[in-house]
Amino acid sequence: MLLAIDVGNTNMVFGLYEGETLCGSFRISTNAGRTSDELGMQILQYYNFKGLDPKKTDAVIIGSVVPPVMYSLTNAIKKYIGLRPQIVGEDVDPGIQNKYQNPREVGVDRLVNAVSATEKYGKPLIIVDIGTATTFDAIDEEGAYLGGVIFPGVKVAMEALFMKAAKLPRVEIVRPERAIGRTTVQSMQSGAVRGYVGALTGIICDMKAEMKGAVRVVATGGMGRMMAEYCPLIDEVDSNLTLEGLLRIYQQNRHAFIGCEADGKKEDVDV
Repeated sequence: MLLAIDVGNTNMVFGLYEGETLCGSFRISTNAGRTSDELGMQILQYYNFKGLDPKKTDAVIIGSVVPPVMYSLTNAIKKYIGLRPQIVGEDVDPGIQNKYQNPREVGVDRLVNAVSATEKYGKPLIIVDIGTATTFDAIDEEGAYLGGVIFPGVKVAMEALFMKAAKLPRVEIVRPERAIGRTTVQSMQSGAVRGYVGALTGIICDMKAEMKGAVRVVATGGMGRMMAEYCPLIDEVDSNLTLEGLLRIYQQNRHAFIGCEADGKKEDVDV
């Protein structure tokens, strides 16, 4: 069994794979203040909830964009799962050509998404990950990572509006039926959703104009499905894109997971 962990700015998403099957997934908030014991106990609680034996975990792979949580997380895995996790970009290579001017600047999650998206949906592609930040990633017709766009997430933008404008309240992010709001809340909701969809549309169109071939657009992230309802340029929505990318990278690098027991003892691993 593989434990795949996607560490994002807002949440850490844990997925348990038995072969190609996702047995279950859960998420906890990303908090650098948590101790390894707190994280370890939360992980074990989920195993128990699903009726799974943590001792049957063969490997752990992590993709992270939040360095401050990694010390506690890796120690939690070692202590409570008994394995040394392999970290994408450090211990294992995502296996995709990176054409960024400085390849080290690209967030690991963006490359992980590219691995799974190209396998599932072909190429060329635009991957839109709608989360704390919204990223747009271009994959060319040969499957190489070209670069992309980074844009503030809709929740971040609305929180900034609430913090900076004294009379504006926090609002639920939903799309009112009418563009013209008749209350402050409706006006803010209309601006949040319609404005964001307009930004998505404009950026996707500009990116497509710079790319070759019939470019498909895949959305993922916490608000991917909601925004796809209002943006007809999005062809697919895949909420498990990052977890599946971690699974693919594990499958391509199984040799790197041999001897990853936390006590350093090597055991036979089926490769």
